[in-house]
Amino acid sequence: MAGAQHQRGLLALLVAAFANAAVSWSVVGDYLTHETILTGAWNTLQITIYSMLLGVVLGTLLAIMRLSSNPVLSGVAWGYIWFFRGTPVLVQLFLWYNLALIFPVVNLGFWSEDMNTVMTPFLAALLGLGLNEAAYMAEISRAGIQSVDRGQTEAAHALGMSPSRTMRRIVLPQAMRVIIPPTGNEFINMLKTSSLAYAIQYQELFLAGRNISSRTLAVMEMLIVVSIVYLLLTTVFSIGQYYLERHFARGTDQAPRPEDPLTRLRAQLTAFRVRSTVGREKV
Repeated sequence: MAGAQHQRGLLALLVAAFANAAVSWSVVGDYLTHETILTGAWNTLQITIYSMLLGVVLGTLLAIMRLSSNPVLSGVAWGYIWFFRGTPVLVQLFLWYNLALIFPVVNLGFWSEDMNTVMTPFLAALLGLGLNEAAYMAEISRAGIQSVDRGQTEAAHALGMSPSRTMRRIVLPQAMRVIIPPTGNEFINMLKTSSLAYAIQYQELFLAGRNISSRTLAVMEMLIVVSIVYLLLTTVFSIGQYYLERHFARGTDQAPRPEDPLTRLRAQLTAFRVRSTVGREKV
C-alpha cells in the first residue's frame, strides 16, 4: 500500500511539473493536426510498412536458407544475419545514403544513372531499415519453422509433396502461430526505429517536428506532439496485433484471453463511472 501511494505521489509530482512548466499546451493542440506533422506521420507509416514487408519476405527466405542442408546457402544466410545484427541501424542508413562514394554511377548496361539521383532518402531508409529487419525476422521465422513437428514434414513428403510445397502448405501456416507475436512487436519497434531516418533527411515524423521547432522555437511542444502521435500509432497497431494473434491462435492452448483491449477499456471506464456515482450518492 505504501509503495502504491509513493508511486501515485511521484506521478502527481510529474504531472504538476509538466502542468506548471513553460510549455504552451495550446501550441501542442494546434500542431497535432498540422499538415507537416500529418505528412511526417504518413511518411513514417509508409517507410515502416515497406521496410517490414522487405524484412518479412527476405527474413523468411533467409530462415529457409539457414535451415538448408546446403552449406553454401546456410553459410550465406549466417553471414548476412551476422553482419546486419552486428552493426547499428544508424550506421547502415549512412552506408546506403553515402553509397555514391563507392559507386558514383549505377550502370546496368542497358541503363545508367548517377547514384546520388538513385539513392534518395526514401530508398536509403528502406534499404537500411528493411535489410536490418530481415536479419531479425530470419531468426524469428527460423524459430517458428522449427516449432512445427518434424512428423508433419515427413508425412507431407510421404504423400508426395515437394519440399517447397510442404513449406508453403504445411509448415509455414502452422509456424505463423509462433511467428506472428514477435513480428507484431518488431512492427511496433520499427515505427519508432524509423525516426533514425531523420539523420539522412527522410521527411518522417521526428524530422517534421524538428523542422517546425527550428522555425517556431517550440522545442518541447514539438517533442510532446511527436510523442503523442507515436503513442497513437503504436496503440492502434498494438490493438491490431492482439486480434491478429487471436486469429492465428484459434484452436490452440495458447489462445489469448477472450477479453480484447477495447472490451477491457470499456469495462474500466464503466467501473470508473460506477465508482464515481456511488461516491456522489454517499456524499
